[in-house]
Parts: sequence; structure tokens; C-alpha cells
Amino acid sequence: MKIIDINSIPRNPSENDKAKAKSVSLKHSKRKWYVVGFCITFLSIAALLVFFYLKETKNVKAEDDIFQAIYHFEAGDFDKALKGEGSHKGFLQVIEQYPYTTTANIACFYAGIAYMHQKEYETARSFLSRFKVEDYILQARSWSVIGDAYSEQKNYKQAAAYYIKAARYRPNSVYTPVYLVKAASAFEADGQYENGYRCYQEIVEKYPNSSYGSGLAIKEASRLSAFL
Repeated sequence: MKIIDINSIPRNPSENDKAKAKSVSLKHSKRKWYVVGFCITFLSIAALLVFFYLKETKNVKAEDDIFQAIYHFEAGDFDKALKGEGSHKGFLQVIEQYPYTTTANIACFYAGIAYMHQKEYETARSFLSRFKVEDYILQARSWSVIGDAYSEQKNYKQAAAYYIKAARYRPNSVYTPVYLVKAASAFEADGQYENGYRCYQEIVEKYPNSSYGSGLAIKEASRLSAFL
């Protein structure tokens, strides 16, 4: 008679065995996702480092290329400043060839001002709206110029909105009163006399020592009070 080893006979796995197998499977699955997550994080960081390296490299090149355009801009030759001449690039080429760089961002500001001088107000607004910077002077200035563009097109409601936006951005005693005066004029042109009055009153109350605080603001606030 053949003796059969009972240990060699296949048996249905117990619940305990099933639990152990499931636990091992889960551990392998978690380890797999940890590896995948690590790889994705590593590749993302590497991609960012490459991006910033290339961005900085491009920015150095852009700074060289924008030099002549700034020269033309300061000389009042806005067409050459925008489009360049010969081998020298203009602001438009710098913006196109070096996107996402600091220099291209500055070029948007210059391009917007240049188009304002050429009385192409919609194009000016388009470039100025792309300009973003932490510098409180330039950022507020760009919004103010957008307001100027709307004013030139007699859209005083939008103009006032941008002047107020400029005035509210990091308020200071040097530039904020200027933007408030512009906003007051735009409000008045739009028939919003109370808002215009408030702008002058704000100058009188908050910036009395500014160039507008002791004279013009008081006079204009008194004048507009007659319309309230």
C-alpha cells in the first residue's frame, strides 16, 4: 500500500492564511505606490530645476537683447522700440522669444507705454495687463496707465476703477494722492460726484502734507460738495 503524506495534500486555505496573503499583497502594493510617488516627486523637482535654470539663462540673453529697445524708447522712437531694427530686437520680439522671463515681463510694461504714446489704447491695455511685479511703484503705475487708456477712450467708469486699484495698492504719501486725484476726475466725468468727493476727502484726511493735500484736494472737495 502506498503511503500518502497528508501534508502534501492540497487544502483549502484557512482564513488566517488568506489574511496573511492579503497583508503581504497590501504591503507590496503600498511599497509600489511609495516608489511611484517618490519618482514623480523627484522628476517634478528635477523638471522645476531645469525650468528655472533655462529661464535664468534665457533672461540673461533677453537682458542683452532688450538694451537697444530701451534706448529707442528713451529717445522717443517708439516704433523702433517695439519692432526693433536690423539685428537689434524690439520689445515685441523679446516678449515672444523669451516668455516667462523677468525681462519679457518688463518688456510688456515698456510695450504698453509705447503703444499709449502711439494712441493704440486697446493694445496698450493688453500688454500692461500682462505685467506683474512686486515693485509697488511699477505695478501701481501700470494700473494707472491702463486707467489713462480708458480715459482717452472716454470710458471713465473703467478708468476710475483702475485708478482706485492703483491707489489701494500699498498706499503711500507720494503716489497714492496722484492716483486719487485721477480717480476723482474720472468719477466726476462719469457723473459719480460723491465718489469723486470722497477721493479728495481721503487726500485731505490721510495725506494732508502731500502736494495735493493742502490746496487742490480741499478746493475740489468743496466744489464737488455742491453736487451732493
